[in-house]
Amino acid sequence: MTINETQDEIIEEFEGLTDWMDRYAYIIELGNSLPELPENLKTPENLIEGCQSRVWIASDLDKDGNIDFQADSDALIVKGIVALLLRVLSGHSPEEILDADLYFIDRIGLKEHLSPTRSNGLVSMVRQMRNYATAYKLLKDSGNAPK
Repeated sequence: MTINETQDEIIEEFEGLTDWMDRYAYIIELGNSLPELPENLKTPENLIEGCQSRVWIASDLDKDGNIDFQADSDALIVKGIVALLLRVLSGHSPEEILDADLYFIDRIGLKEHLSPTRSNGLVSMVRQMRNYATAYKLLKDSGNAPK
C-alpha cells in the first residue's frame, strides 16, 4: 500500500468514530497493539526530543532499501500516535517518506485535539522519522547504504 492509501484507510477508520472519547480509546488500542521495543533500542540516541512523554523511535533499512521503524512510548496516547505514524511510514523508501504529505493528522482532527505539548511531540516524532529518511537517502546516494 502507498503512504496515501494507508492515510486514506486511517481517515476512513476515524470517520466511523464520531465521539473523541471513542477516538482516544481507538488510539490507545493501537498503541497497545504496538510490539514492545527491545530495551537495547531504548537509548538516548533514539529518544525523541521535544516530547512530554518518553518516546523512542529506531529504524533500519530492509533488503529492498525501505525503512522499517520501531517505536515505543511510556504514555498510552503517545504510543498510539506513534503506532499511526509507523503504520503510515514504515516499509517505504526514504524518498517516499521525504515526499509524503502527512494529511491524515489534520483530517482525523488529531492535531486540534492534542495538548500543545503533545502536538509539539507529534511534530518532533515526524521530524525524527524524516531525519532518518534523509540520512538513509544520503547513504544510499553515496553508495554506502547498509546491505
